[in-house]
Amino acid sequence: MTPQISTERLVLEPYVPADEEAFVALFGDDRVSQWMGDGPEPEEQTRALFGRIFTKVYAEHKFDVWAVREDGRLVGHAEIKHVEDTGGHELIYALAYEAWGRGLGTEVANAIIAYGFDELGLSEVHATVAAPNEASLKVMGKLGFVHVRDKTEDDGSTTRVLTLAKPEA
Repeated sequence: MTPQISTERLVLEPYVPADEEAFVALFGDDRVSQWMGDGPEPEEQTRALFGRIFTKVYAEHKFDVWAVREDGRLVGHAEIKHVEDTGGHELIYALAYEAWGRGLGTEVANAIIAYGFDELGLSEVHATVAAPNEASLKVMGKLGFVHVRDKTEDDGSTTRVLTLAKPEA
């Protein structure tokens, strides 16, 4: 079961059904969703995705996915899951536009990385970031991720594949 993780300013915890409207708003904001997967999706698909978090991800213990809260309010989404394309576990997160620029991305990423190393026993964590997403690339660089390779997407855009190895004890 996905555990609760607390940081200095945030609580990462499993979603509850009452989060649906905030989840749809987060994923429906073009400023946020432009950096996620294939970009903005229709609302019906976002609602279906939210439903699958409960019926597939949590019910079948597929991977860890969290609602990211600040002062009880949903301000983001986070995951860590095995992804074939990177050959390991990938850190995934998105923050509401209002949460940008305050260091919360670094805080979320640090929490998920620590969970991956300490609780999942991973030796490395991966991230994929759209090449134009300079803010996320900066966060990953600050955390010590190393650019491993570029991947050309179906639409011709470039995604950076990054890796962070677990520090030697």
